[in-house]
Amino acid sequence: MDPALSAVRLSVREAVHTLSSEDGGRIFSTLGSLKRYLGQTENPALPGEQEEFARVHFSAFLRCLVSKLSPDWLELLPDGQLEELWASFFLEGPADQAFLVLMESIEGTAGPSFRLMKMAQLLARFLSAGRMAAVLEGQCWQHTESASPLLQEMLLIRVVGLPDRLGNRLQRESLAVFLPQNYFPLLGEEIVRVLQAVVDSLRGGLDCSVSFVSQVLGKACVHGRQKEILGVLVPRLTALTQGSCLWQRVCWRLVERVPDRAMEAVLTGLVEAAPGPEVLSRLLGNLVMNSRKAQFVLTQKLLFLQYRCTTPMLQSLLGYLATDSQRRPLLVQALKELLETWGSSSAVRHTPLPQQRYVSKAVLICLVHLGDAELHDSRDELLASLMAGVKCRLDSSLPPVRRLGMVVAEVASTRIHPEGPPLRFQYEEDELSREMLALATSRPAADGSLETGPSVPPVAADTPDKEPEESDIPQPRPDGSDSELDSDDEFVPYDMSGDQELKSSKAPMYVRDCVEALTTSENWERWEAALRALEGLVFRSPAATREVSVELAKVLLHLEEKTSVAGFEGLRQRALVAVTVTDPARVAKYLTSQFYALNYSLRQRMDILDVLTLAAQELSRPGRLGRAPQRGSPGPASQPSSAVAPTWRAVVEERIRSKTRRFSKGSAGRGPAAGPNEFNSVAGYFFFPLIQHFDRPLVTFDLLGDDQLVLGRLAHTLGALMYLAVNTTVAVPMGKALLEFVWALRFHGDAYVRRGLLSAVSSVLLSVPAERLLADLPDELLEARAWLADVAEKDPDEDCRLLAVKALLLLEKLKDKLLPLSFP
Repeated sequence: MDPALSAVRLSVREAVHTLSSEDGGRIFSTLGSLKRYLGQTENPALPGEQEEFARVHFSAFLRCLVSKLSPDWLELLPDGQLEELWASFFLEGPADQAFLVLMESIEGTAGPSFRLMKMAQLLARFLSAGRMAAVLEGQCWQHTESASPLLQEMLLIRVVGLPDRLGNRLQRESLAVFLPQNYFPLLGEEIVRVLQAVVDSLRGGLDCSVSFVSQVLGKACVHGRQKEILGVLVPRLTALTQGSCLWQRVCWRLVERVPDRAMEAVLTGLVEAAPGPEVLSRLLGNLVMNSRKAQFVLTQKLLFLQYRCTTPMLQSLLGYLATDSQRRPLLVQALKELLETWGSSSAVRHTPLPQQRYVSKAVLICLVHLGDAELHDSRDELLASLMAGVKCRLDSSLPPVRRLGMVVAEVASTRIHPEGPPLRFQYEEDELSREMLALATSRPAADGSLETGPSVPPVAADTPDKEPEESDIPQPRPDGSDSELDSDDEFVPYDMSGDQELKSSKAPMYVRDCVEALTTSENWERWEAALRALEGLVFRSPAATREVSVELAKVLLHLEEKTSVAGFEGLRQRALVAVTVTDPARVAKYLTSQFYALNYSLRQRMDILDVLTLAAQELSRPGRLGRAPQRGSPGPASQPSSAVAPTWRAVVEERIRSKTRRFSKGSAGRGPAAGPNEFNSVAGYFFFPLIQHFDRPLVTFDLLGDDQLVLGRLAHTLGALMYLAVNTTVAVPMGKALLEFVWALRFHGDAYVRRGLLSAVSSVLLSVPAERLLADLPDELLEARAWLADVAEKDPDEDCRLLAVKALLLLEKLKDKLLPLSFP
């Protein structure tokens, strides 16, 4: 038996036996002599003895120290001398074994106790002393054949899971350093220290590995702590890799050795934390070319399967692909696939609007980074996908989708086919369109050696050209001009803001005259005057209006703007609404019959729906009859006469009011006049003809085909009519018919149509009495509930999910309302 090894074993056995005694001095002396095996005394042990102690005896001796920990044992020596010597073995010995014993003892201690808190405080000292860097660094010098996979796995689990494990054990007594928001930044600092030691070793010619550090980084990111750890790591590495090829190589290897299961989390965190594509390129190198997993994450998953990256993250990601000639083919391929997805009609229908915006931004950023030569090789393929996407988006019922297609089409057509005629659309600019145009005009800060495309000029709606800047510079006066005589500055301009244009034609005084003027008059001033006066005449002369109501509705429905009349659409719509309100049954019957007639444009059909909705809203308004005459000029009987003197009674009442002191006054005006819902008797004329023939295609009109915009408007209109029919006798059959309509179209692919259907369901729940719903429509409610739950969970459109949740809440309120009635 080797005498050196026997001496170590005997020393450890003697020390363990001494720890059980109550002689503090002897214990202190024995522990002090044992520290020579750690190399921390003036006479350290031989290297072989130190190795034997660390490899065979250290962990067992630390467990023995933990078992002796108690208040009485520590008080064997005053001033905490024994406790400090006891803690020094954990703080100065092999870091990996000390860390594992500390975690093992904390997790194995049952309940709050003195020992538990002492071990937790010691672990906090362990972390603050930088010993975690020693734990990680010790695994960097282990060669692959000598490294213990079991030991590394135990260390990995406890290093990354330390906040969770200690939080479960310490509960409310946990220390601040163990909180995730504090621990993971500290872990990031320790990783930087380890990498610094690796760089120093490589400069000294020593071999080492960063595989364990990569595993720690990957597992921390998988646990969702990218911001905490990379928020510290990325800024430090950004500064260290500036101008240092060795640091860049270490960073490349650090990310390259991350396990595949954690690659997505690490790369996503790096893309988010990196301040730009240049920094990302220094941190990753050509990882996207060397790792299939990294290539899939960067060029597929982050671009197509997710849409959580912000605009700066997209710019960093795509800029990283553009900053090296070897990676630029991946950028071209990404643009092809992005435009292919952008041009897919299925993607337009089944992906949410935020994801469509995300893909559109990625397309514009790719176009900024690519040069004309790179785009020319794939021009035909790119143009085909672009035009397909433009067609799909212009056919959409949602204005944001159409505007998105217009913006991307204008910019992309200019870049892909610069010599051809540019596409131009008229659209209303909003914050999104301005942001996307800014993306298209931003020039990437790339190296001069790389070929970058020219900046795209800003494309916007047609605007008048600006005056030349020279117009702002005062021009010199010609020679010989007399400024005192030629200047007109002393003349004050006459205020003509209140002037009105003189009309040669007077406004018609009767409804029939308006009909005649709108149909046969060639005098455009008389035509305009008749249109402006028509609404007031209809309300002032309801009897005369009813005689020609259908004829007048027909004229207004087919009326076209012959002159540039300000607010023509509003005047026409208000007049048509007034006619419908005055004679609702006959005019509604006419309008609903024309909705499914031939030879009408989609605009006219949507006008019919708007008029019916506004007229129903006016008819259902309480006290409408008392306010309607006020819209026209007052009648002769209501006009005050200044020639009639006030009576004596009025004079007396006025004097009494002026001399009477009142401490509180009620409302001076009367409340809204109560009255029957006029929409009650005519709701069927508005509703049922619209819902009867929606599934019958015409030659020029197919609601279930290409005319989905009108179908969506019809669904919204039916829902509004249902809501306005609250407390009417016809509400129950209307609700049943509307639920059947919804059930037939519930799986429609257009989001605007689904929004209308969900609004219609809510209208039924609000308008039909709860008792009648459960008595007459129980099966429909059960089917609607299952469908609403599915929509709330799986529908790609955010507004549809929100409407479904609201409808489900209405169903829950309906159930709660009826339960007390069912169980008294």
